[in-house]
Amino acid sequence: MDVIFAEATPSGRGGVSIVRLSGSGARAAAEYLAGELQYPRQAYLRELRHGDELLDHALVLWFEAGHSFTGEEVAELHLHGAPVIVRRVLRFFAAQGLRPAEAGEFTRRAFLNGKMDLAEVEGLGDLLEAETEAQRRLALRLAGGELGRRTERWRNMLIRAGALVESSVDFADEDVPDDVPLEVFHLLADLRSQLDSEISGYAAAERVRAGFEVAIIGPPNAGKSSLINRIAKREVALVSDIAGTTRDIIELRIDLQGLAVTLLDTAGLRDTDDQIEMMGVDRAKQRAMAADIRVHLSDTGQKDQRLWQEGDILLQTKSDLRHAEKNAISSFTGEGIDEFLHQLFLNLSQRTISAGLVSHERQLLSLIDAHKALEGIEGLPPEILAEAIRSAASSLDRLLGRIGAEEYLDVIFTSFCIGK
Repeated sequence: MDVIFAEATPSGRGGVSIVRLSGSGARAAAEYLAGELQYPRQAYLRELRHGDELLDHALVLWFEAGHSFTGEEVAELHLHGAPVIVRRVLRFFAAQGLRPAEAGEFTRRAFLNGKMDLAEVEGLGDLLEAETEAQRRLALRLAGGELGRRTERWRNMLIRAGALVESSVDFADEDVPDDVPLEVFHLLADLRSQLDSEISGYAAAERVRAGFEVAIIGPPNAGKSSLINRIAKREVALVSDIAGTTRDIIELRIDLQGLAVTLLDTAGLRDTDDQIEMMGVDRAKQRAMAADIRVHLSDTGQKDQRLWQEGDILLQTKSDLRHAEKNAISSFTGEGIDEFLHQLFLNLSQRTISAGLVSHERQLLSLIDAHKALEGIEGLPPEILAEAIRSAASSLDRLLGRIGAEEYLDVIFTSFCIGK
């Protein structure tokens, strides 16, 4: 492959900016500026010179093919973090015929060279986008290969079962233990159980990765927008005494004790002849029903029975103006806001208990296919059972990207930054 290059650190001023190169000839390209770099994985403090021109003083190092992130020869130049320096170095490499890297191309090469499986790639992408501790922890497990290792154990179970079935087919007239079929079914039953557990944990893991949605609902002037503004500590939503001020859905993304949560400020729920407001009310109802939790606000402490679901939260607002027994808040004084947020965290965290490792639909579909291949196998002839086992193994190979990965690559890598 040709040599690619990119700035691997965010653009702009900083203490250090890193320019990364990958491909056969990356070391030579770095040496053209820095002089001989004899040993891999050793940092050299060098002057970077293009002819008589001094470009910068930098730390330079290189990694041999097979022992780098991409699996190719890689070089890195740790420059002073001035944009003008980075631009000058990048222009130099472009003038030498090297190619600027595309988004995610370093990671794509790592995958194509067998340094990462597709689940690890997805985990790395999640890690780059992580906003909360829960997202970071889940992404690190994926990027660290935990799902890949678990999948390898499942494949080994299939390999063992397949070998036993093939033995019963190939050596039916010879001395094969009588308990071979029983061991096969025990293995496959255990595997189905493990796949079941991972599949059932998908919904919770996907919410950890993508974040929860919490709809704030209630009649006009119940204090929905005021609550959003109080939590945000800034004016996110327009507040007015005029009923029907909020007509579209306003979103506020927060980190709730490590969980990513999007709060939805919705239109006040009431019957109206105003066509625009009516559309806002209909949209509010639809979005509220799709949310993970609904927070019902009213100054009378009444919930909306039409939209109430188990796990929802009821709050009585404007406690600074009237007496309230419990679940009372005031967006004006802040009373009860911390208690509400803690209750919301407890409700949502309960939903993460069952979270597994699989958090992408592509991964889920591979597991479902593997599970389906092993359903209803009791009593099948050995030849058909062997084919079912091969089909399940093929589904697990797709999970790791060993086969059928091409259709996913462009979609996955478009979310990566250039330089990674």
